[in-house]
Amino acid sequence: MHLHILGICGTFMGGVAALARAQGHTVTGCDSQVYPPMSDQLRLLGIELIEGYHSDQAQIGADVFVIGNVVRRGNPLMETILNRGLPYISGPQWLAENLLHDKWVLAVAGTHGKTTTTSMLAWILDSAGLNPGFLIGGIPANFSLSARFSDSPFFVIEADEYDTAFFDKRSKFVHYHPRTLILNNLEFDHADIFADLAAIETQFHHLVRTVPGEGLILAHQEASIARVLARGVWTPVEMLDAPDAWHTVGVDDHFAVQQQQTLFGEVHWSLMGAHNRANALAAIAAARHAGVPPGLAIQALQQFTGVKRRMEIRGKADGITVYDDFAHHPTAIASTLAGLRRKTGDARILAVLEPRSNTMKLGAIKDALPASLALADEVYCLAEGIDWNVRDTMAPLGTRCHVCDTLTELLQTLLQQAKNGDHVLIMSNGSFGDLHAKLLQGLAQRDS
Repeated sequence: MHLHILGICGTFMGGVAALARAQGHTVTGCDSQVYPPMSDQLRLLGIELIEGYHSDQAQIGADVFVIGNVVRRGNPLMETILNRGLPYISGPQWLAENLLHDKWVLAVAGTHGKTTTTSMLAWILDSAGLNPGFLIGGIPANFSLSARFSDSPFFVIEADEYDTAFFDKRSKFVHYHPRTLILNNLEFDHADIFADLAAIETQFHHLVRTVPGEGLILAHQEASIARVLARGVWTPVEMLDAPDAWHTVGVDDHFAVQQQQTLFGEVHWSLMGAHNRANALAAIAAARHAGVPPGLAIQALQQFTGVKRRMEIRGKADGITVYDDFAHHPTAIASTLAGLRRKTGDARILAVLEPRSNTMKLGAIKDALPASLALADEVYCLAEGIDWNVRDTMAPLGTRCHVCDTLTELLQTLLQQAKNGDHVLIMSNGSFGDLHAKLLQGLAQRDS
């Protein structure tokens, strides 16, 4: 079968492309911006990429057009597909019908921690010899790729609540039909498609409805998740982070894992933050449902080296350490800073933020930003492309907040103010104009 994928350079659709190619399908695709690293990964797989959505691609000879949720009405190729009555399907539906339908799907849902928890779970199953397939919204360092097809009965997937396609406004995850489901957490996000938290909770309950009675739901103790489960649940539920359920005891780099009074062992690793302990706990519990003893899961996690762009150290220059993190929500920002503060002690932390996500740009959660940055010694925020008043919003931080109107101004300010021993935490869900590399280069030149 020949698939032509619209929006192929997104993490999810690029993963679908890789999985389809591994199954032996002919895969081509297009995007408005064909750029590394996804473009390089796909070309290495022999996938032809086309820049733009020109209508003549309708003649490419595809058996089906797979539509990413970046595509909207008015897109010239999509309009041609509709006008000619050509077959099309969403990425999540194609994945469900062609790959997931006969798998034991282990899905990780939640506002925060999906990518890291999914990566941990895939690594645990792999370490146990189960050779799982997976589709992850990031690149785990242990695998160096975001998607893998295998003949294993197990498939681990990051279950995103964002909508499926312009013609299917359900969340992607309702297509996956997991047997094992992790509900990591739930907060308001994606203000561009959800009116409020209640709307997101509805989608999460749609997901809960798809889990079979012989499956398992693992849920953290949160009011929002409790409301989701209170709407009805037909599957056994095991709670996380409670003394009478699954819980951890200890600190960031070493903690015990218990279920009620049963001690399974201790995790010793280099990852930071209470959020990563919670992610690990969920992954261990989910792996046990697939048959992996918790002791073996704990051993595997001690070899887990993290995910790119999740507190990833990008380099060190002139005595200054530069980190890259995906945090783009106040809760994630606060948790990431707390973990870094525990690691660095009294050293200065310079938090650098690009409010790039759709929710951030709309200003839906802007009032929570100052408090989320409280543990930083200095805060730098890029105001470029933001409609709300960044300076007024960040005013509670006083003189330790520096709002910059351009990336050039931001870079120069950092180069002037960063000192030996500082830790610079750069946070964005995009490339941030390659600020990390530019800063390290500037610091190295300053050192010389």
